[in-house]
Amino acid sequence: MTSRGGLSRRWGVRLSLLLAGGLLVAGCTSSSSEPAAEQQEQRETTPGPKPASLVLKPAEGADGFAPGKPVTVTVRNGQITEAEITSADGTLVKGEVSADGTTWTAGEKLGYGKSYTLTAVATGADGKSVTESSTFTTATPNRTVNVSINAQDGETVGVGMPLIFRFSGDITDKDAAEKALRISAEPETEGAFHWFSDQWVTWRPKEYWKSGTKVSVRAEVYGIDLGEGTFGREDKAVDMTIGDKLVAVADGGSHQMTVSINDKQVKTMPIAMGKPSSPTPAGTYTVMREHNGYTMDSSTYGVPVEDSAGYRLWVKYAVRMSNSGIFYHSAPWSVGDQGRRNVSHGCINLATQNAAWLMEKSRRGDLVEVRNSGGQELEPTDGWSVWQMPWEEWKAGGKKSN
Repeated sequence: MTSRGGLSRRWGVRLSLLLAGGLLVAGCTSSSSEPAAEQQEQRETTPGPKPASLVLKPAEGADGFAPGKPVTVTVRNGQITEAEITSADGTLVKGEVSADGTTWTAGEKLGYGKSYTLTAVATGADGKSVTESSTFTTATPNRTVNVSINAQDGETVGVGMPLIFRFSGDITDKDAAEKALRISAEPETEGAFHWFSDQWVTWRPKEYWKSGTKVSVRAEVYGIDLGEGTFGREDKAVDMTIGDKLVAVADGGSHQMTVSINDKQVKTMPIAMGKPSSPTPAGTYTVMREHNGYTMDSSTYGVPVEDSAGYRLWVKYAVRMSNSGIFYHSAPWSVGDQGRRNVSHGCINLATQNAAWLMEKSRRGDLVEVRNSGGQELEPTDGWSVWQMPWEEWKAGGKKSN
């Protein structure tokens, strides 16, 4: 029989074991209080709605800002509710907020050598309004230059049409110039710039344009530093369409010109090209200009009219193919030689009715290929003869090579 003292000892041992094993929890709440403490800590560290943060470009105190560059306001953690630029004389420059309210862009370019203040207001996710401003000055050019484009707005041109840009002064930062000269096409067309001089850069496609292509040309040079403080004077814009593919092949051996439209032969005509003493340069010409009534004058390319090789003749139809004076034109005086021998001073002679037909079908940017003429190769710099230069050589004449 067990004594009470023995029972007490055994229960004491069990109680100690239970306590040591953590099984007896009567009156203990430490395990259930831990989640509550974590929740309290999370409540204390979870951030609330953030205030708006504005970034203005140009920033406060900017000096010599190129006025052709975009003036913008962006916001984080909020939306822009108001923004504007005012000049020192109080002129207001408005802009537009993006659809999502996070960006504002000035709607017009700024003037040269002026002071402006840009002010913006935004409402943050916390519901509070934030206002920021920056006062800055724009650049004063050392000089300004114009740029011309050989294409005309709204014009339909041939598949060989190059885009020729000529500046009125030397350009030292060709990278900046190329970025300002924007060519876009639908369908997309691969092409590249080639600098022939510090004032003359031409863009051409890798291959002939595809008929029906819509081309947008934007010379956005105003307010852009083109090197050494030279800025563009004004922007230019041209939209053009690529017409039918017309290629005329003039063969000095057969004394015939074959005309194809959209790769289908449509007409063959007798011709006379440059005689042996003045052969027509061989190669691919690009039609430059058309004339109804034109005086052919040898003095324009260095041969006086009084010289034994000189001349001054009026023709009814004439189409310029080069700067050096190569035309295709009506030549009623050589009809008897056309189709038989080459007798001209270098031009392509056609009967009046054939010259009229071709000029009616043709347009600027069409192609005339001269073969078997006995002449030297046409220079790529002579007029719009860009197709005389291989593509890899063309690309090598970009901004990095000058």
